[in-house]
Amino acid sequence: MRRLLLPFLFTTFAAQAQVPTPAAPQAAPVLLLGGTLHTGTGQVIENAAVAFDKGRLVYAGPRAGFAQTAGYTVRDVSGQHVYPGLILPNTTLGISEVESIRATVDDEEVGALNPNVRSVIAYNTDSDVIPTVRLNGVLLAQSTPRGGLLSGQSSIVQLDAWNWQDALVKADDGLHLTWPQQIIRLNPAEDAAALTRRQEARTAQLRDLESLLSEAGAYRQQPAGRKENLRLSSMGGLFDGTKTLYIHADYGKELIESVRFARRLGVQKVALVGARDAWMVLDFLKQNDVAVVLSRVHALPRRDADDYDQPYKLPAQLQAAGVRFCLDYQGSQETSGARNLAFIAGTAVTYGLTKEQALTAITLSSARILGIDKDYGSLETGKSATLVVSKGDLLDMRTNAVTAAYIDGRSIALESKQTYLDRKFRGKYGIE
Repeated sequence: MRRLLLPFLFTTFAAQAQVPTPAAPQAAPVLLLGGTLHTGTGQVIENAAVAFDKGRLVYAGPRAGFAQTAGYTVRDVSGQHVYPGLILPNTTLGISEVESIRATVDDEEVGALNPNVRSVIAYNTDSDVIPTVRLNGVLLAQSTPRGGLLSGQSSIVQLDAWNWQDALVKADDGLHLTWPQQIIRLNPAEDAAALTRRQEARTAQLRDLESLLSEAGAYRQQPAGRKENLRLSSMGGLFDGTKTLYIHADYGKELIESVRFARRLGVQKVALVGARDAWMVLDFLKQNDVAVVLSRVHALPRRDADDYDQPYKLPAQLQAAGVRFCLDYQGSQETSGARNLAFIAGTAVTYGLTKEQALTAITLSSARILGIDKDYGSLETGKSATLVVSKGDLLDMRTNAVTAAYIDGRSIALESKQTYLDRKFRGKYGIE
């Protein structure tokens, strides 16, 4: 009897707590009235109107400027805030479920140089984590591979879809390169021979990278009709600017070295990922117009001599220097913790950014760096109606309370395993 009961209980739970069904296309025009509109461009409009139809924004501005209500499904959002959907760059969301269970982690390919690997193929739209992330306003993400030197290609996805093909917003937007770390003596006891071996290994890695990029550049010049080389053809976009080379590096010298390396080999668009020492090379980044995907600010300083709050104030330093940047959540438990993207932006507000600058760092700036700003990242007429409505400040965990979310005008279900369990145990203990 026990053997029959367990499958029954599991089936019952799965039926009630499964990932919500993706929303249908927008069927009728929608008008949100009375809320405070945060456009993502730095503008804040009190008592606003936001109208959208067929997945596109018809109007986003002062309520007095939009008189037409006929044919619209009107929703009163007075006292609430309307924001662009948040964008999460450089994440394993959807390709890694439980970090401690290897069978649920599909973010890394075997080998060191895998430019033709596409992370989006492994993207799992039925992930139990994705609905929990949407509850805090994250509606788009850059699914990013990990491991090796040249990890593969990332893609931009929206977080409400039946399969990875439906989820795609921008396929293969760039390649991800983990820059070989600068060699320093690990401890006084390390002998010269060991240090030399590590230096030689790094030199070999750089030589392999240069050889591969040089081959890919030359491959583009070959005549049509040649037999395709998937590894080399997948890198072609780096040399015409249609793909970005995302270089994962942290130390100041690595940031300069890696950018110069890429530019010397003809790579048109470079973005630095991580970049915890960016504060040391602000002038270089500005002069070379290098964008930064900054790792989560909830981190310890890299060195004993650094200011204790250096990671927290780095966004404000980049902003003041005029360096293009956005925020990610890479690190320990990055998949489950991705829901906290808004709150690391809130921390940056405490350490120098304005609220609207911090919002831009997780919306429009992300969209610009990822190359999707034509449609996403801000609430402006003609753009995608991808937005969230919150009772309070979205960047403050004390007041963040998303009441509605739309992706391309589709009303997204704000349900997850966590909301199901919340209702379940509130019912058990009679909590209203």
